Amino acid sequence: MKAMILNQYGADAPFVEADLPKPSAKAGHVIVRVAATSVNTVDTMIRSMGADLAPLSPGLPALLGMDFAGSVEEVGEDVEGFAVGDEVYGCAGGLADLPGALAEHIEADARLIAHKPKSLSMREAAAIPLVGITAYEGLTRAGVGEGQRVLVHGGTGGVGHLALQMAQAFGADVYATCTGDKDLEIVRGYGATAIDFMSEQVADYVEQHTDGAGFDVVYDSVGGANLSKSFEAAALNGQVATTVSMLELDLTPAHFKGLSIHVVFMLIPMLHDFNRAEHGFILGEIAKLVDAGKVTPLLDEQRFSLQQAGDAHDRLTSGKATGKVVIEIT
Repeated sequence: MKAMILNQYGADAPFVEADLPKPSAKAGHVIVRVAATSVNTVDTMIRSMGADLAPLSPGLPALLGMDFAGSVEEVGEDVEGFAVGDEVYGCAGGLADLPGALAEHIEADARLIAHKPKSLSMREAAAIPLVGITAYEGLTRAGVGEGQRVLVHGGTGGVGHLALQMAQAFGADVYATCTGDKDLEIVRGYGATAIDFMSEQVADYVEQHTDGAGFDVVYDSVGGANLSKSFEAAALNGQVATTVSMLELDLTPAHFKGLSIHVVFMLIPMLHDFNRAEHGFILGEIAKLVDAGKVTPLLDEQRFSLQQAGDAHDRLTSGKATGKVVIEIT
């Protein structure tokens, strides 16, 4: 099979085309002919940092690519619910000892995949798995439900644009931060209230939209130092979910508000073979929301082939992409 691999790590490390043996399905796994794979920030971090991002980075030569959509070509023993020809999507490789999806085929643990949304193309479906699971996990752990006021930081990001749509599907009144006319319009197009974080201070939009009480749930897909803004925006005894918490931070504001903080690191099942079936379940639930017209992935306008994997990575790291960057393989 054709694949794009890395023979070295580094921000400018080239992807090299290679002919690799097509995998065979071992027990509990399926072979998927990959139609498309999307690029996530963690993919670009692995490419750039290599061994410095252990234990995420595969050994060299490395076959990256976590997300994919495609068709099942082979079913291993002890696999239920999937048959040859099924269209599936998932996040099942591209880190540690799991070969990735920048290839014509991927061997995927059947617990990590689900039938793809019927209403989406392969390209659209490939944009969802990692960010969709991350969004869903954060919202459900925070207990998002009917009538709550939910603030999403990073409303047009990979996680954020799905989190705000899912929160609405769960019955919440949703607000999302972004900036620039294009992104503000995207957020409004999803039916959420757009907040321009460049021109509006936290205290001001908390007062305007919650009468000063704060948001019941804050989903922070920006993280880092922005967590302090999440603490400021949250209501007393509120919930804060974050995808980026690798920093030292004074938790005093969270303490005096009695906040619950949920750190979402969706790679745990893949890295540790821990509760993998939960990812398959979540992807199934997301597919239902998509096919019901409640969730739509946002894709960047530029298109890339397998041989343009490096260009796709560069597109994401440039900061110029709007929505998910997707690589089409077959």
